[in-house]
Amino acid sequence: MKIVCRCEDVTEEEIIEAIDQGYTTLDELKKHLRVGTGPCQGRTCLKVIEKMLAKKLGKTIDDLKKTTVRPPLKPLPLYIYGDEDEE
Repeated sequence: MKIVCRCEDVTEEEIIEAIDQGYTTLDELKKHLRVGTGPCQGRTCLKVIEKMLAKKLGKTIDDLKKTTVRPPLKPLPLYIYGDEDEE
């Protein structure tokens, strides 16, 4: 059993099963399995999942619909969002 998304503990088998069930875009896989939504925001797993998806669907990576990226592009510590002057 190979873990692909370490943040959410999602295995290669779970991803392949989801693709077989009809989840055929990165956004669908993110919503279904939560891949790419952990602390790393997909920086370690989404490229691997993208390759798996392209291979399974018989497409090139360029043919795949790109995933939605929302700011922040890098994880930020929570204290940045707080107001230090607030009591």
